[in-house]
Amino acid sequence: MTDDRMGGIALIAGAVGGIVTMSLHPTGHDLMAPGHFEAAARMVAFVHALAIVSLPIQFLGALALSNRLAAPNRLALAALVVYGFALAAVMSAAAVSGFVAPRLAREMLASPTTEGWHIAADYNFFLNQAFAMLYAVASSTAIVLWSAAITRGGQLARGVGIYGLLLGPLTILVVGSGHLRLGVHGFGMVVLTQAVWFIVVGVLLLRRQKDAPDLSSKQES
Repeated sequence: MTDDRMGGIALIAGAVGGIVTMSLHPTGHDLMAPGHFEAAARMVAFVHALAIVSLPIQFLGALALSNRLAAPNRLALAALVVYGFALAAVMSAAAVSGFVAPRLAREMLASPTTEGWHIAADYNFFLNQAFAMLYAVASSTAIVLWSAAITRGGQLARGVGIYGLLLGPLTILVVGSGHLRLGVHGFGMVVLTQAVWFIVVGVLLLRRQKDAPDLSSKQES
């Protein structure tokens, strides 16, 4: 199996993992609803564990994409570096939301009159939102850089490059201006629109018939 095919599969699998995570993600109201805490807490842990497992898969796909688009202008390499920061940010957001928030909610339900737990929960929420915003901006920047490399290099369909050049700045604008709040639904919209780009790129990599030259065989010869 070629690097392009493995990278395409990884991009698609990572994107699907993100979609499944957001489609099953309970809201804060679900977590605090009377009689539903245990089930909601298990689901919160599951979906965020799935999200975290999807991240290295997504990075492997991003690495294959950057290798395919490699050029002297280093746009693809810059995209990979920025995307690595984005994945680190969203991993932190997932850990905070998936494993810290349920424990805080449990303490709040056990001691509803204790103000300290409410303050801790608010702080945890603000951390989650900060990491989510970092991810939205950094991942959108990476998509713009990859899309610029696609449109300039012509190694993949220009249409997906144009889509990325439109999607990236629009996402940064609506998130940075505060018009899109990064709750479950808002962040889900970011994940879905980016997943479309990653899935299409993954399919294009899968369809490529030629892999990059085998450097090892050249060295042996």
